Amino acid sequence: AGTVLADEYPFVAGDYWEVTGVHIKDGGSLKYANFIAGEWREDQEFAKTKGWIKDYMVFANTNPRQGEPDLYLITVMDSVVSGAVSEKRQDEYMAWRKKTIAQMDSESGNRAEFREIMSDELIQKMEFRK
Repeated sequence: AGTVLADEYPFVAGDYWEVTGVHIKDGGSLKYANFIAGEWREDQEFAKTKGWIKDYMVFANTNPRQGEPDLYLITVMDSVVSGAVSEKRQDEYMAWRKKTIAQMDSESGNRAEFREIMSDELIQKMEFRK
C-alpha cells in the first residue's frame, strides 16, 4: 500500500542546495569578488573533487530591495552528512587548506569589514515524478 501511495505523489526528492545570502557593504565589491573568485572557489573545487558537492554557483540579485542580499552563494549536494562524516571532512579540509580553525575564524571576521552574511538556508529540489 505504501508503494502505491508513493507512486501517486507527483514529486521525488532531489539534491540539497545550501544557499547563503550575502550583503556587500559599500566599497567592498572588489574585495569580496576577489575572495569569492579565489579562496572560496578553490574550496568549492576541492569539495567537488572529493565528491562532497556536485556543483556550486554564485547568483547576483540584480535589483535588491532593502534588506535583501546582493549575492547568493550556492552549493549543491546529494545529501546532508552525519556529524561524524562532517568532522572527518573538516579534518581533511583543514589538512588540505593548511590553516587552523583560529586562522580561519580570524579571516572570516576580517571579511565582516566588507560583507555581511544575511541568511543560510538548506533547501531540497523537488523533481517531478516521471
